[in-house]
Amino acid sequence: MKNISTLLTFAMATLAAGAYAAEPKGEALAKTSGCLACHAADKRLVAPGYKEIADRYRKDKGAEALLIQKVKAGGKGTWGDIPMAPNAHVKDEDIKIMVQWILSLK
Repeated sequence: MKNISTLLTFAMATLAAGAYAAEPKGEALAKTSGCLACHAADKRLVAPGYKEIADRYRKDKGAEALLIQKVKAGGKGTWGDIPMAPNAHVKDEDIKIMVQWILSLK
């Protein structure tokens, strides 16, 4: 009986770890970087949703570099009058991962 209990505990922990690992790294970084205060994946909040951003830039070959710069420096005017604050506190590599994740959304 103890072996079954141990096996079940191990299986539950493995499933929980798998569910956590299933979240894309870009999405996890967006959550921990504070991006979700203004953005959502599939709808407009204060700022455009990530899928809307992906749709706009999907065919633009320079989109990744452009969006990395916009996230880092902030900006105003592309999506309306509400400015996006600069995100200098976020590491460049993390911004790149987030932008790649955003551009992958459909």
